[in-house]
Amino acid sequence: MNKFYVTTPIYYASDSPHIGTAYTTIAADILARWNRSKGKKVFFLTGLDEHGQKIEESALESGLTPQELVDSLAPKFKKTWENLNISNDDFIRTTEERHQKVVTEIIKRIFNNGDIYKGEYEGWYCIPDESFWTELQLVDGKCPQCGREVKKIREETYFFKLNKYQEKLLEFYNQNPDFISPETRKNEIINRVKEGLKDISITRTTVKWAIPFPFDKKHTVYVWVEALTNYISALDYPNGEKFKTFWPADVELMSKEINWFHSVIWPAMLFSAGIEPPKKNFIHGWLTVNGKKMSKSLGNVVDPNKIVEKYGADAFRYFLMREIPFGQDGDFSEKALLNRYNSELADQLGNLLNRVLVLVEKNFDGIVPKPLESSKLAKLALNIPKAVDDSMESFQFHNALNDIFYFVSEANKYINETKPWEIKDKGKLGGILYELLEVLRFLSILLYPFIPETSEKIIEQLGLEKKFSFEDLKWGVLKPGTKIKRGEILFKKIET
Repeated sequence: MNKFYVTTPIYYASDSPHIGTAYTTIAADILARWNRSKGKKVFFLTGLDEHGQKIEESALESGLTPQELVDSLAPKFKKTWENLNISNDDFIRTTEERHQKVVTEIIKRIFNNGDIYKGEYEGWYCIPDESFWTELQLVDGKCPQCGREVKKIREETYFFKLNKYQEKLLEFYNQNPDFISPETRKNEIINRVKEGLKDISITRTTVKWAIPFPFDKKHTVYVWVEALTNYISALDYPNGEKFKTFWPADVELMSKEINWFHSVIWPAMLFSAGIEPPKKNFIHGWLTVNGKKMSKSLGNVVDPNKIVEKYGADAFRYFLMREIPFGQDGDFSEKALLNRYNSELADQLGNLLNRVLVLVEKNFDGIVPKPLESSKLAKLALNIPKAVDDSMESFQFHNALNDIFYFVSEANKYINETKPWEIKDKGKLGGILYELLEVLRFLSILLYPFIPETSEKIIEQLGLEKKFSFEDLKWGVLKPGTKIKRGEILFKKIET
């Protein structure tokens, strides 16, 4: 099917959005926009995980009810995504009735398949991560994931027969080698599953801010089990048209600390419920800030809204995807962002548009001239989309941008070599400027997923309608006689 379904994790609604949540969401938005430009029917989902013990405790500290707390945070996330030009099709909240209905349905299906049984759980629980750990997994008596204190709990629970699906999971990984990417993350999961799977506790009796367990009123559903279900509850599982159209997800994006839940527990639940697993989980790395781990105690948590206010959404989006190979750990620094802003966005891209349009205004009264029969830049222009698309298909956003900005630099180099300001022959001059205008049109389409606001400005200044389609990546679409509309400089240089 000519469809594409991309998801972010649903972010935990205990605090405001930060650079880490923005990073995943921007990546998902880029994939959504890219696939729309290729003519696919796209569904892009993000949202909030609003249940669990951590929410209860945060609400108590704030003097709010849990519902009041999550209701106060949801608009902050939505506003941040709006500020970052995120084009999500839905925003799921786990406190919504539509989600809770699907969770109940999935639990019933797993139960009816004989995969849920009653027992007693005793072990270590990390409240911030809402995760269970054995004694052996603890590091210096603390959570191996976040390094914080854990709490010993013992309570009646219902278990999911995760162990039953160990061989099926290994078989699935073998038959679907691209299910988990990058390779290092896949190997981690496979090795851990081979060590043996234990059945997992899927209910709690001590947490009240949660979805009721349908078979026992004393119990609520463990937050991670119900949170994973959002990917199908937003599609109106089981009979909704969106579910029939878009499931299975083409890619679920996440950071590495939640790989286990998505690559082991989630597909096992889906196997039990008789639902096909997603096609791919892509796991990206963590971000540091100026070389240090981001934390409130260090006071270095980056608010994406403040960066946008200072540099614009496109500069922030561009920097994150250009600077950090997606899938690896990376570092954010304002100094590095400023350097790329000035040297690449302002000096290369912005300058290219401005100098070409000024020459067209000066020599042809702002009218697109006629092309020449031969074109030096046409061959490169026609080869670039395939190279960029290959990088996008493998989630190598930095490589895609490397190729696009190679194209930008070649266009600037072409201007310096041909020196159009010295050419007296109007036909030759017009042909050179037409080539450069076509390059700018190509760039507006290729860059649209990454820097949509800038692409809209470029296409508008070329006097064209705001349409960003792969079908238009062919040479000669720009019609001679079109009136350009030169506007403000795209990126004004910022003094350090």
